[in-house]
Amino acid sequence: MNITVLAAGAWGTALALAFSARHGVTLWARPEDRLAEEMARDRENRRFLPGFPFPDSLRVEGDLEVALANADLILIATPIAGLRPTLKNLAALGTKTPFLWACKGFEAGSGQLPHQVAVAELPGIPHGVLSGPSFAQEVAAGRPTAIIVAAANRAFAQEMAQALHGGHLRIYASDDLIGAEVGGAVKNILAIATGACDGLELGANARAALMTRGLAEIARLGVALGGRKETFMGLTGMGDLVLTCTGALSRNRQVGLALAGGKALNQVLEELGHVAEGVPTALEVHRLAQSLGVEMPITAAVVATLQGRLSAREAVEALLARAPRGEDV
Repeated sequence: MNITVLAAGAWGTALALAFSARHGVTLWARPEDRLAEEMARDRENRRFLPGFPFPDSLRVEGDLEVALANADLILIATPIAGLRPTLKNLAALGTKTPFLWACKGFEAGSGQLPHQVAVAELPGIPHGVLSGPSFAQEVAAGRPTAIIVAAANRAFAQEMAQALHGGHLRIYASDDLIGAEVGGAVKNILAIATGACDGLELGANARAALMTRGLAEIARLGVALGGRKETFMGLTGMGDLVLTCTGALSRNRQVGLALAGGKALNQVLEELGHVAEGVPTALEVHRLAQSLGVEMPITAAVVATLQGRLSAREAVEALLARAPRGEDV
């Protein structure tokens, strides 16, 4: 299969490297960034994923139309903010090629999940999400990783999982597209919370409590939006939550750690140098939860901290001060 990966950040590059072992892969980067030129020259993405040389089979391209010419599958690896512009560009070129996206979050402003953006911009073309607990560096290094392809059309999900499965990547299929997207998006908010918890040195008990109650928040919102509760016990729910909340490579966890250290959000994001999807996603999820009447106190505390209304310690104290209730609430 010929796969075109759109966007050469760390994650797009890692996926291109992983799939190039069994497929023909073209990695595209915007020509104005001159990244395609650099990667073609260096045979490595020294800017976003240094230390992982490109195999001879991996093609680099800066012209979008050329990159798409022979594609059987398009894999969009932009941040959530880049999904709609990318889909608009694909629509302008008249593409009919099936596509997957690897971004996680709710679109800022619209509050839409990626599949809603996809349906609006490229209706009628098979599509789905590639998601699950996965750090780019580990995928690029060939370490064992389990992820899923989720699509509303189960046959398409199974076809893509079968085609992409292999090597160090174990890929499962799901038809709970909404559940997979919600789990992948909201876990980033919880990673900010657990990062702050660790930064304040509140201990393993507190981290475990945050993660467990955070999973309950993810499931409440996901079910309200049409996802299935059991999905949140799988790779795109509990699996992704555990990785992002505990892994040293988690950008969102790093945001929480820095906020607990007293740094301002703008400074934190500038020093991070990469997109932390949990920051814009927290605001959208908080608004959505309020509109749906879904209780998400940890998300609300994260938003208050991001907006500077509470310090990280004050946010934790506010959560501890909540009235007791049954665990299933």
